[in-house]
Amino acid sequence: MVPRAEFDSYYGRPVIKAPSWSASDIAGYFFLGGLAGAGSVLAAGAHLTGRTTTATALKISSLTAVSLSAAALVHDLGRPGRFVNMLRVCKPTSPMSVGSWLLSAYGPAAGVAAATAVTGRLPRAGAAATGAAALLGPAVAAYTAVLAADTAVPAWHDAHRELPYLFAASATAAAAGMALAVAPPRETGPARCAAGLAALAETAVTRAAERRLGMVAETWREGRAGTLLRTARALTAGGAIGAALFGGRSRGAAAVSGLALLAGSACTRFGIFEAGIASAQDPKYTVVPQRERLEHEARERERQQGAA
Repeated sequence: MVPRAEFDSYYGRPVIKAPSWSASDIAGYFFLGGLAGAGSVLAAGAHLTGRTTTATALKISSLTAVSLSAAALVHDLGRPGRFVNMLRVCKPTSPMSVGSWLLSAYGPAAGVAAATAVTGRLPRAGAAATGAAALLGPAVAAYTAVLAADTAVPAWHDAHRELPYLFAASATAAAAGMALAVAPPRETGPARCAAGLAALAETAVTRAAERRLGMVAETWREGRAGTLLRTARALTAGGAIGAALFGGRSRGAAAVSGLALLAGSACTRFGIFEAGIASAQDPKYTVVPQRERLEHEARERERQQGAA
């Protein structure tokens, strides 16, 4: 009997090329886009319920976040013309194309909503823009997960079912954190509730993603990515608990809890980014899962043939 071949690669070199994206640009782009999109949803809710201070603050923060997010993307692309070129066509099967159009539609809506909230002029136009930004917000918050999962990077692609939900939960935590940090405690009830739900959802989705990833989940638990993701869980849980217990009574406690939630969301995005890079650089995370899937498919075919 010939012994089963062990995993190896050509001089240990990666099988796929790791993304050349800058961590500060693209992970920052992931985080800021999520903060902007989810913030617009919370801003619309605050607008409808008469929480004017919260609504105005979130509209301003969403505009600022999406502006910085677009700047980070353009900086990584190298020059603004490359972003403009992506708007020459609309390709529904391309996450980057869809995302470019989303940002182009969302940005002006967020800008009008913030401008009318600050100046107090054109309230009807402001309400319409607030509603439009809220409708586009969830897509803006989560489409970057689709963008990452559409690559061949194992730690992203193999978690393609869970990653959009994880990004949405992380974005909700960030937006709730922003509301807690800038709004008076009497207006933060919905934000405190959103923070708790986001923390629970993020924990559940992360566990589901790690189960699906199998051995690739090592990249989510080890090294720089593991440190960032553990820190993210601690900050998000601590922020949500602090907001629930003290956020409605103490302005300082609400602000500290909000900052913890914001930091936790940022650590989540940077941690997932680092996990992806680590999984692309080590060839075993590409080859071993592929072999396991092929062996599983072969066993299934044999089982079906035997049953027939």
